[in-house]
Formats: sequence, structure tokens, C-alpha cells
Amino acid sequence: MGYRDVYDAWKADPEGWWMEQAKAVHWDRFPEAARSDDGTIWFPDGLTNTCYNAVDRHVDAGHGTRAAIIYDSPVTGTTRTITYAELQAQCASLAGALKARGVEAGDRVVIYMPMVPEAIVAMLACTRIGAIHSVVFGGFAASELATRIDDAQPKAVLAGSCGIEPGRVVAYKPLLDAAIEQASHKPEFCVIFQREQGRAELIPGRDVDWFDAQDGVAPAECVPVRGDHPCYVLYTSGTTGQPKGVVRPSGGHLVALHWSMKNIYGVDPGEVFWAASDVGWVVGHSYICYAPLFHGNTTVVFEGKPVGTPDPSTFWRVIAQHDVKSFFTAPTAFRAIRKEDPKAEYLAGYDISGLRALYLAGERADPDTILWAQKILGVPVYDHWWQTETGWPIVANPAGIEALPVKIGSPTVAMPGWDVQVLDDEGMQKAAGELGSIAIKLPLPPGTLPTLWNAEDRYRKAYLERFEGYYNTGDAGMIDEDGYLWIMARTDDVINVAGHRLSTGLMEEVLATHPDVAECAVIGVKDELKGQLPMGFVTLQKGTEKSDAEIQKELVALVRDKIGPVAAFKLATVVERLPKTRSGKILRKTMAQIADGDTFKAPATIDDPAILDEIGGKVQALGYPKG
Repeated sequence: MGYRDVYDAWKADPEGWWMEQAKAVHWDRFPEAARSDDGTIWFPDGLTNTCYNAVDRHVDAGHGTRAAIIYDSPVTGTTRTITYAELQAQCASLAGALKARGVEAGDRVVIYMPMVPEAIVAMLACTRIGAIHSVVFGGFAASELATRIDDAQPKAVLAGSCGIEPGRVVAYKPLLDAAIEQASHKPEFCVIFQREQGRAELIPGRDVDWFDAQDGVAPAECVPVRGDHPCYVLYTSGTTGQPKGVVRPSGGHLVALHWSMKNIYGVDPGEVFWAASDVGWVVGHSYICYAPLFHGNTTVVFEGKPVGTPDPSTFWRVIAQHDVKSFFTAPTAFRAIRKEDPKAEYLAGYDISGLRALYLAGERADPDTILWAQKILGVPVYDHWWQTETGWPIVANPAGIEALPVKIGSPTVAMPGWDVQVLDDEGMQKAAGELGSIAIKLPLPPGTLPTLWNAEDRYRKAYLERFEGYYNTGDAGMIDEDGYLWIMARTDDVINVAGHRLSTGLMEEVLATHPDVAECAVIGVKDELKGQLPMGFVTLQKGTEKSDAEIQKELVALVRDKIGPVAAFKLATVVERLPKTRSGKILRKTMAQIADGDTFKAPATIDDPAILDEIGGKVQALGYPKG
């Protein structure tokens, strides 16, 4: 069957189709109902266990000696492999320690750890006994961690003593202590995984060492939970500054992620899959921890950066050394490598012939980056699109079913389960090729959020009220005549220049074609005459000899030539770096707030707040904020 056959089969009988996919995973009791009475949760009455599906069932099937996790840490010089049988023993032991201290099904556990295998063990150990985990990115500020502790109200916290960044050690324990001090809710106990690079001071009576907690404790068996039981709560940024706790029910999460591994990422059980992300993000949840293990793959847990640990060859080494078949990362990573090594000279000497495809997501993949990656890797480069809320790809190239032609700039087509439409402001469907708001017809498929943690009203306002009968993605774009989706911008990044609705994403694509540009961002700024004007920021490739003034002049001419004078693109500046989150997303909204003179709060996820000072100075040099 080709893609169209599969998609049409789903559309003809959505519930029957998903019930069929549910047979591929283990159930203690197979669900009788496809969806809950209100239609929001899939397989609600089935009984299953996430950890059993990720670990124990592979051991029971005779694959205990297969590698489950490859830990590769260039920042510590460590590489080690954990088999499925070893992972089972570690998960059962930690789960037993939690159980012995009173953690039960439904209790929350906050996980605050670096990129080490123990972070995966912590997640799985929670699901083993039905506890609901909430992973917070290691190194998050104490105030942000406190906010999440107050919202999730965990019985326990599992934390690493420190994280390791290029050239520095980040102590986590003082941040955790400060967060608990600030939080109204106090966890009953904390389990601390001590790292030799930065050991932590334990507080008697509250803190216990990772290994001491497990000493002499009986390992825990898997506890079956209902399909509607939350597997985890993951916090994502909210427009109000208050984070939103995305809830992920166990049954649909299991079925959707298992299906995606072969059909989207094209891997078979036993093969090595690598998602270069962090467990603090949804990519880390879905495609470092859960999906590869559900499917019986080997997953890579990587503690390092694309450049600087030690140089731009790191990704090539990992792919070659571990025979990675399918690789998933953010476009930012490849832009960083390209900036440091534009001719890919560091690739020399690494055999990456085992790699079948590169997958990009997390932000718009500009055509220049895709073309460069295709050229140096010699494999298909697939952009795909999804969100923290959805948990798995909405739109992708279904390489495991049928590799569709790549249209550079498009993440390709909707996956089964997703009825993606482009709507106007009145909620009417737009014609092919017309820009509008991207929305998904309800019900959402398995694996998605049915609500926000303790915030049902907020969930409805954020996602469901804008278009009746639809989930509002917050993205803008179009669908072409072949059914390919084109993501042009976040809805608030479609700017209105003298009555013309223009995509800043399209302008970024044009700027990225300049041979000296490494990265770029375009924002909309307030203008009395035209309503809004585009303002462009670029970083330059190493070795660029032109002056900033020459670059700026060429960029203005480039946009005028490719888009036309209607874009009114005259504001461009060269910066040393762009402000980003730790996951690589450019903070365009914050940049726009600076340019408009609005008050703003640097997001907790920002990689380096000092960059905002440079942006402010460059904006002022362009004559903004006005007045």
C-alpha cells in the first residue's frame, strides 16, 4: 500500500483503523472502546504499561542482549551501551525504590536531569508503577522549576547533581534547593544522581543518593494502568508566562509512537535511531525515550553539541561509530555546523554510508540548509512538522510507507489521523495556494493532548475556541494542489504591510540564499505609515570579507528582487548571534517586543540572555523603537 491508500483507509474508518494499529503493542486488556465518551482520549478502557512495552516485552521476546541505549558523551569522554535486559533491571530497581518510599500510581514525580541514561531510566521507572512524570529541562532557573513544582505537586523529585556544558559545569542541586524553597508545594523526598564532575550536598531527611535509595529494595513489577491514565505532564511555554502542562494519556501515546517509527522514520527493530535533542523537550520524550524503545530500536542518548564538543565533526563521528540509520535533529544544529565548516571538511574520514535519512523539525527548515545537508550527506533530508501538544508528527514524509518527492520548504503531507486544513479568519477553508491559519479537524488522533494539567478552561481558550470543531495550531501557511503543506510562520509572524499580508518566513528563505548568511530571522515591527515593516537580522559565515554595510545593502536588494517592493524590506542588520531557546528556536517574539519598545520577560528557555542586549543595540541603530 502506498501513502494515499493508507491515508484513505484511515479516513474511511478512523476508529477501526486505529484499533487495528493498537494490536501491534502489548495490552494486559485490549481496549473495547476506540475513544472516550467525550471523544478526546483514545483506548480509554484498555489496560497496559508503558515501561513493559518499552523494555520488558523485548526481554520476554528474547531480545534482552540487544542494545537499548547507546550513551555518547563527548563532554565527559564517555561511551557505553545498555542492553534491554540491563535497562529492565535498572528500571525495576529504581521503581522499587520509589514504591518503597510511598510513590503510587497517579502520584507525580518531577525529573530534573542532564542527558544521561539515568534520565531515561527515571522516566521509565515512573511509568513502571503508574507514577506520572514531569521532566523539567536540566539547568532551568529555580523560579521556573518552582512554578512547575507548584503546578504538578510532585511527591518526589529525581535530579542530577550537575549538567555539563562545553567548558563549564552547571550545578543543578543549588537550583533545585532554591526552587523547593520558593515553591509552595514541598516534595516529600529527592533522589540525587551524583556525577563526579560536580557532586551535590545532600540535605538530611529529604535527599537520598540514587544508589543508596535502591540498596536492599525489592525491584518493582509493571503495574497495568488504563489507556486514559496520564503517562506524563510536559510543560511548554504559555503566552501568559505561566507554563502549560501538556497531558499525555498512556494508551494513545503508546500506539501512535510505535506506528511512527517504521512508517515515518523508516527503521526496523534492532536498528540504531538517533534524535539529537534533550529529554526536557517533547522530541526527547517521544524520540529519545519512548518511540525507539517501544519499537525495539537502539536509541542514542547524546550529551554534547553539534559544534564545540570538540568540533563540527561530532555528529559525523556519532553516526559512523554507532551505525545510525535514521537521524533527527533541529535545523539550527546544521546551520551551526555549516557556519563553522561550510565546506564540510570535518566529514572527511567518517563512514556515514549506513545513514538512510535526515529528519529536521522544531522550527522552519530553510531551503538553503536542506540543500547543504543533502549535498554533504548524500541522503534524503525530510522536514517534518509537529508540536509539543501533538507528541508526534502531524505532517511528514512517510518514508516507511512510500518516500514521496521532497518539495524543499514543505514538510510534505498529513499523516493518518490528521485532517489538516487552512482556514480564513471566519473559519472557512481556503483554496489551494492561499495563506491562512493552519487548523486540524477534531477529533485529534492518539498520542495528542486531551487537555492541560488542571487547566481545562485554558486548554479550550488556547486551542479550541478560535475555530469551532478544530484544533488551532497557531501556525500559518498554505496547502498546495498536491496536498503538500507549507508552514510560513507562526500566526503572529504573518505581518501586515500597508494592507498586504506577508510571511516573514518567506523573507527568511530569501535572506538565507545569500552566500554569506549563516542564519537569519525576520520580525515585524510597528510603523505609523504602513502598520508594520519587516526587520531582518543575520549572522554571517566564517571567513566573510564584506563589511556589514555591504551585506545589509545586498540583503535589501535581494528581498526586493525576489519578493518585490511590496515587502518594504529596508531594515537589515548583522548580529553576532541570534537569541534562541536551548532547543534552538529563535526568539522572534522577544526580538519584536524589543524593537517595538514593549515590556518583555526573557523566556526561561533562553540560551544566553546577554544576547538580547546586542539585539537591543542593533535595533536602536536602525532607529527603533520609534518615538
